[in-house]
Amino acid sequence: MTTHPPRALIVDDEPDILTLLGISLERMGIQSQPAADLGEARKALAAQRFDFCLTDLRLPDGDGLMLVHDIQHLQPGLPVAVITAHGDMQSAVQALKAGAYDFVNKPLDLDRLRGMVETALKMRPPTKDAGAERLLGDAPVMRELRQQIAKVSRSQAPVFIQGESGTGKEVIARLIHDIGPRADAPFVPINCGAIPSELIESELFGHRKGSFTGATADKQGLFQAAHGGTLFLDEVADLPLTVQVKLLRALQERSVRPVGATREEPVDARVISASHKNLAQRVQDGSFRQDLFYRLNVIQLNAPALREHPEDIPALAERILQTLAKRNRQPLHTLSPEAAKRLQAHDFPGNVRELENILERAVALGDGQVIRVDDLSFSHGPTIAPPPYPGTQDDDEASILQALEGHRWNRTKAAESLGMTLRQMRYRLEKMGIK
Repeated sequence: MTTHPPRALIVDDEPDILTLLGISLERMGIQSQPAADLGEARKALAAQRFDFCLTDLRLPDGDGLMLVHDIQHLQPGLPVAVITAHGDMQSAVQALKAGAYDFVNKPLDLDRLRGMVETALKMRPPTKDAGAERLLGDAPVMRELRQQIAKVSRSQAPVFIQGESGTGKEVIARLIHDIGPRADAPFVPINCGAIPSELIESELFGHRKGSFTGATADKQGLFQAAHGGTLFLDEVADLPLTVQVKLLRALQERSVRPVGATREEPVDARVISASHKNLAQRVQDGSFRQDLFYRLNVIQLNAPALREHPEDIPALAERILQTLAKRNRQPLHTLSPEAAKRLQAHDFPGNVRELENILERAVALGDGQVIRVDDLSFSHGPTIAPPPYPGTQDDDEASILQALEGHRWNRTKAAESLGMTLRQMRYRLEKMGIK
């Protein structure tokens, strides 16, 4: 069976650039088809299949972004990278949002170009419902999330994952890495809120021996450790402003300067960040740089809270119980139907992590291998409907209003004071015509 060398479409109106790109790709064993404008590029895309496309953003007959959009229809799945003017990050971000795989600045860095092309050629065709075994859930919100993950895994654009604590933000980040072209390279996670502010710069970018008290040897930073792979910045909202400035430069220049070093070192790491805090609000209150926010938040994914897909709780519980049985080398525990319903009625402010804790306690303290309602221990009050209030419906409504006023209209606290779940409180308020 004959295998054909990869083919690349290169689009630029400067003959010297086309020649340089053609020679560079040929040395990599890649055939290239040059095109001087959008018209020629579209004809080439209609006539043959390509494995990679590289286009300048400024073309005589239009914008390279138009070609990025065209490729989504003419050859879906074709990785397309764009050439931008040095420092023109706004155009680069626009291209990434439009579906471009990556970008490279002029003047061209050929080492950077070769690495980008090699990564693009490692892409595998998207698989149907990628990650269903690792990111469980058959609810529409979870199926949509997995579709988004499959799409962004084929890009090198920075991704920001917004979600409450315990929703599996690191699971999402690892999945993006593992089904993408960087899967064979390191996935390096860091919790930005767990490291003292005076050490975070050294952790991210490394340091040189003698650069500060205690620096007894050169140390590689996590950016360098993630070279070729993915750096996951969890709780990125907790980064000090001084480090935010250096992170922005690292993202823009794709290079880092270790503490105490005189020169920058090139790095090739895809950055995925996450936070349970509202990053846009942090920008407004001045604790997070707006330019860094836009650089990190090229693509945003939302990690759903568990209360948004309670129908998935039985399947998640089954997987957790299987993991506990294997880890503890014990017989498999199962949920009684009543216990499963009780869990589905719970509001889960701690999300999947809270579900794990509840089940682990039930396995450790319960009698028998069937977990019953009495075996479930919730840390913040009742989770089932309380007994009916004495008195009339009007009395009930007066009690709810008094609780809301007493807690400054904090619905969660008001519900807890009445022995209700937040969902039950919302239902009652809807009946009362209060939104």
